[in-house]
Amino acid sequence: MVHVLSSRILLRPADPERSRRFYGETLALPVYREFGTGPERGTVYFLGGGYLEVSGRAAAAPSSPSVQLWLQVADVTAAYEELSGRGVEVLRPPRREPWGLIEMWIADPDGHRIALVEVPADHPLRYRP
Repeated sequence: MVHVLSSRILLRPADPERSRRFYGETLALPVYREFGTGPERGTVYFLGGGYLEVSGRAAAAPSSPSVQLWLQVADVTAAYEELSGRGVEVLRPPRREPWGLIEMWIADPDGHRIALVEVPADHPLRYRP
């Protein structure tokens, strides 16, 4: 068995500065650490119980629908109002899914899909039997 001590998602954006502005300023994710210098320097952001590292540079904007971020927030409607007001591309506004979660979808500057998810007070995930 592999004993994992820490983990993070690695993004290699087409335009690192644009992505740092998106994650650091637009989404206002707090910085865990930074390393290196120059445009390809690394910035690691807190993602609740995990981390997102934006470092390096991709030759072209990635477009893999199989890579998506899932971020749980306290209030999806408030996030929708705030982020749409900041010009974030909203792929789908908030709605309650058949499985009971409230979800909205946005895209980062390279087109990565990001789900913002709220667990409502009446959802079974809020209860421990």
